[in-house]
Amino acid sequence: MLGGMSDMNPVNLTAGPPETVLPPEPADALVALESALAEPEGDRRAAVGRVVCNWPTFLAGWASMGDLASDQAEAYAAYRVGYHRGLDRLRQNGWRGSGYVRWQHETNRGFLRALAGLQRLAAEIGEAEEADRCAHFLMQLDPTWPPAD
Repeated sequence: MLGGMSDMNPVNLTAGPPETVLPPEPADALVALESALAEPEGDRRAAVGRVVCNWPTFLAGWASMGDLASDQAEAYAAYRVGYHRGLDRLRQNGWRGSGYVRWQHETNRGFLRALAGLQRLAAEIGEAEEADRCAHFLMQLDPTWPPAD
């Protein structure tokens, strides 16, 4: 009878939430972004802008656009585009609204950079609820957040 008791209450030994790893960005987009970021400082923002216009779903491009923005509104907008494009890409790759999206995977970093940028800009402009939501989401996606590198 003891053996039958354990059969009625199976033990779930799963490894935790599922993990999503985004596929690599197009090689030509990566080369274009690297080239744009190597431009002289005064030309860099416009060069990255051309990259995101040519590859509008390129998450690292949007995060870089936010990093190079001329003001808070432009940065907030670029990070928000990267965040929303990232959610779209995550869903296309099997993410169902929960589970890990870890920094350790290079291909996830554009999305996480955009989300972290959105969190930072929301805090800077006094949008505390959004900043808190983004900070919480980052910790859900990668419990080791923030990255050491």
